[in-house]
Amino acid sequence: MEPRSSRRQRNAPTINDVAKHAGVSPMTVSRVINGEQIVRSATKEKVEAAIAALNYSPSAAARSLAGGDETRIGLLYSNPSASYLSEFLVGSLDQASRSGVDLVVEKWDEETAIDTVVDHLLRGRINGVILPPPLCDHQAMKDALKAADIVAVAVATGEAPADMSAVSIDDHAAALAMTRHLIALGHRRIGFIKGHPNQSASQRRFEGYGDALAEAGIELDETLVEQGYFTYRSGLDAAERILALPEPPTAIFASNDDMAAAAVAIAHRSGLDVPGDLTVCGFDDTSLATTIWPELTTIRQPISAMSRAAVELLVRQIKARKGKSGEKPSHLLLDYELIRRQSDAVPH
Repeated sequence: MEPRSSRRQRNAPTINDVAKHAGVSPMTVSRVINGEQIVRSATKEKVEAAIAALNYSPSAAARSLAGGDETRIGLLYSNPSASYLSEFLVGSLDQASRSGVDLVVEKWDEETAIDTVVDHLLRGRINGVILPPPLCDHQAMKDALKAADIVAVAVATGEAPADMSAVSIDDHAAALAMTRHLIALGHRRIGFIKGHPNQSASQRRFEGYGDALAEAGIELDETLVEQGYFTYRSGLDAAERILALPEPPTAIFASNDDMAAAAVAIAHRSGLDVPGDLTVCGFDDTSLATTIWPELTTIRQPISAMSRAAVELLVRQIKARKGKSGEKPSHLLLDYELIRRQSDAVPH
C-alpha cells in the first residue's frame, strides 16, 4: 500500500499547509479567509502570499462568514450504530429546518487525515460542526477544529469540555438507576458489557454499575464484565463469554441497545428464555429496542432531542460570532428515563 505521506503530496494544499508556509496558526489563516478585521495587515499579507504560493483555493470558505446570511452547519460522524445515527440525524435535520440553516452530513474515519477533513469543511463553507460520539471525545479532532476557528458542539460526551458547548445526559446516574432496578428485582449476579473505551460515556456507565453494586453490598465480580465496542458483533462475543461462565449471571446490562440485542440473540441460541432464564437490559432506547423480541428494557437517552439542542446551540453561537459578540460555551444536561419492557424479570 502506498504510504499516506506520498498520497498527500499529490493532494490539494490544506489550511494547515498554508499556516506552516506563512508561519502562523490555522486559526489565523481561517480569519484571513473569512475576512475578519482583527488580523494585522502584515500577518494578512503573509497569509495571502502563502495562499498564492501554494495555489490554495479559499474562495468558497471566504464566503462562509464574510458575507451573506446563509448558515451551513456540519454533522461529522463516525458511529458504528445505524440505529443511533438514524435518530441523531432525524433530530438534526428537523432542527436545522426549523432554524433555517443548511445541514451537511460528513463521514470521517481513521484513514482520513484530520487536517484534510477540516480543510474540506472550510471549503464547503461550514460555519460550525456537531460532534456526536465518538468524535465528541476525539481530542485531536476538537483541537484541529479549534485551531481552524470552527465552532463545534459535542454531543453525548461523558466529560463536557470547558472550551466547547456540549449536550449530554448523566450517564453515571442512568447506569446507577438501571443497576438498582435489576438489584430490586432480586438479581445479584449481574453481567455488564462495557462500551467502547474511546468514549468517556462508557466509563461513566461502568462506574454507575459498580457504584450501584457497592451500595447494595454486592462485590463487583470482574469475570462478569466484558469489553464491548458499541457494535452488535462485539455484543455477541461479549455475551457468549459471559454466558459460558461456570456460574453465569441472571442478568446482563449492556452499554447500548445494539449489544443488548446481541445478548438476547446469544441467550436464544443457548436455549435460554429471556426474561425467564436471563434478564437483558440496554441503553439508549433506539428503534432497535422495540424491533427485537422480547422488547428491551433500557435507558432512554433522548438522542433526537440532544441533536436538536446541539443544532440550536451551534446556530446561536454562529450568530453571536457573526454579530461579533462572544458567547461562552453552554453545557446542557437533558433527562434520561428508565423504560421497562419485556426483557426483565425476577430471577429464578
